Amino acid sequence: MIFSTLEHILTHISFSIVSIVITIFLISLSVDEIIGLYNSSEKGMIATFFCITGLLVTRWIYSGHLPLSNLYESLIFLSWSFSIIHMVPYVKKHNNYLSAITAPTTIFTQGFVTSGLLTKMHQSEILVPALQSHWLMMHVSMMVLGYAALLCGSLLSVALLVITFRKALRIFSKNKNFLNESFFFGEIQYMNERNNVLLSISFFSFRNYYKAQLIQQLDHWSYRIISLGFIFLTIGILSGAVWANEAWGSYWNWDPKETWAFITWTIFAIYLHTRTTPNFESVNSAIVASMGFLIIWICYFGVNLLGIGLHSYGSFNLH
Repeated sequence: MIFSTLEHILTHISFSIVSIVITIFLISLSVDEIIGLYNSSEKGMIATFFCITGLLVTRWIYSGHLPLSNLYESLIFLSWSFSIIHMVPYVKKHNNYLSAITAPTTIFTQGFVTSGLLTKMHQSEILVPALQSHWLMMHVSMMVLGYAALLCGSLLSVALLVITFRKALRIFSKNKNFLNESFFFGEIQYMNERNNVLLSISFFSFRNYYKAQLIQQLDHWSYRIISLGFIFLTIGILSGAVWANEAWGSYWNWDPKETWAFITWTIFAIYLHTRTTPNFESVNSAIVASMGFLIIWICYFGVNLLGIGLHSYGSFNLH
């Protein structure tokens, strides 16, 4: 009873804190950078991390096993993974571009955890025979950590695409206006207009130097985080194959969860390959990573809606 009450309190405290962090972050975006607000949001994410850590430890002690046996527990671990990723740049004193990604994803997952959709999974139960193995901690933790890192890296790639395409559209619009205007004027005025446009483009490029640097940083962090997530995902798939052989007598069964995990691994393997290909633009890699973002949610969440296959113990009902 005590552990259940403590778990309930920590769940709602972590959700409340991260909600406040989101509010502070939005305020800091609407005004000039305020160091006090930024530090408050960072401290809020640290407090969220400790609350979720306490929640996991409490449930671990209460249930007697690592809380990764169903969707509810894996979502808590996913929130914990997001908060871990958020703090890495903060600890290393880098500019935390991840805060715009990790804070909303944490509030999304924690909000789903506190919703009424997973009420039946709140109560800890005895593990089904297939999960009573030492591979539970290795396989599931690596998979969830991989999902968290890949989701963050993919969202950074989405942000890169948005900024890049907006910049390209703005330049295209300026050039189009220049061509429309120059059609009705003489050659001398055409030359003057062209010089003016070139000067304006030069000023525009200088003014958006920070944006170019931001794109470069987004690409850099996206690549590093996706690489880390890919390692976790690979370890998770390999350990899962060994576990499947022990439990079901086969390393691979083409279960829906296994199939989509393989598709996810393939997509991000293609992403990493494109990054090592000479003369391959970062935008193209970002498009592949953006596709991977949707694939991850299908693998992690969408397959659970089906409630079929060897991983059906992690499914839930919407009714």
